Amino acid sequence: MLEILRDRFRARVQASLTRAGLTLPWWGALCASAVSFVFTVVALVQRDALLPPEPIALAGLIVIAPSVIWVVTDWIMPWVRMTALIIAASVLLIEPVLPDFAPLLLLVAATEAGSVLRTTWGIALVTIVGEAVLVVAGIWGGLIGGPVYMVAILLGLSGGLMVRWYTRVLDAERGNRDASRDKALLAERQRIAREVHDVVGHSLSITLLHLTGARHALQQDRDVDEAIEALTEAEQVGRAAMADIRRTVGLLADSPSGSAPLPGVEDIATLVERTRSAGLAVRYTQEGDLGRVGASEGLGLYRIVQESLVNVVKHAPGATAEVRLNAGRSGLKLIVSNTLPATVRRAAEDGSGLAGMAVRAAQLGADLSAGPSGRQWIVQVTVPGGKP
Repeated sequence: MLEILRDRFRARVQASLTRAGLTLPWWGALCASAVSFVFTVVALVQRDALLPPEPIALAGLIVIAPSVIWVVTDWIMPWVRMTALIIAASVLLIEPVLPDFAPLLLLVAATEAGSVLRTTWGIALVTIVGEAVLVVAGIWGGLIGGPVYMVAILLGLSGGLMVRWYTRVLDAERGNRDASRDKALLAERQRIAREVHDVVGHSLSITLLHLTGARHALQQDRDVDEAIEALTEAEQVGRAAMADIRRTVGLLADSPSGSAPLPGVEDIATLVERTRSAGLAVRYTQEGDLGRVGASEGLGLYRIVQESLVNVVKHAPGATAEVRLNAGRSGLKLIVSNTLPATVRRAAEDGSGLAGMAVRAAQLGADLSAGPSGRQWIVQVTVPGGKP
């Protein structure tokens, strides 16, 4: 129960500070109020036999009033509090004592001014008025040790300005941290969006090829067995795509979505075979040791091949394609080429998948080129270095 009350009180104090535009921690405001209250009580006790009851009561009420207003209305007024501290100190310094705690109220006012006031002239005004009160008390009231108290006010001002500086640094650090977190979240969402785009685009293209083959088998050849085979392949591609999408989208969850790994460079052969079985004339050749290819590089190359084959199906129906992968000591080289009729070249150039391939290549530190060369469209990716 006590913890609940404490948390509620802390939240209420912090909310009032935020509403007042103050970036101080909740305990800082409470400590400042407690310190000023203690200094006031000690200064009043020191003057119990020197001042009439009216000035003593007035000084105490002036200091306590802002805190009472804060507790009752949940509203902090920095200017009112600083003014109250200066007035209370002025009243108490009508009759100075030795040692005197009343000037310490001016120190608290200067410290709070340096830490919370937003204008330079406001800070200077509070400091100058506090110093002026000490000068007057020293000349006409006989305050002893006035210069020491004046230096103390300047030290309090320095402490307040230091608190302000540390608060601003902390706020800037929090802002940078939030911006970095938002940037990382955005990059992760974009990465997952690219994964889903590649999986859905490829699976739909292959599925449509199988469905087209089934339709032709039924309409033209009346071959039910061929149609069933094509539909079965389309079903398998769809199920595999759904599993891949679940794994990819599962990256957004807090817990792992499954034990099945994401595709890598070894799966390019299966990808090409699946595309070939759907009706696209594509050939795959591979040279070198695939063990040199890292997991991230393998996934990136797989997605680039996947997007390239999707573009062939979309923009160059009836074309023939070839996928060549070379994994050598000097690096990786991937080439995806296909025949390209001139009538569809413009559509291929405008494909949005090229932007996704460029992003993947950049993540791998690879060089990517894509464009027509004679009667072919060629996508070439070169990853320097490779895996030793």
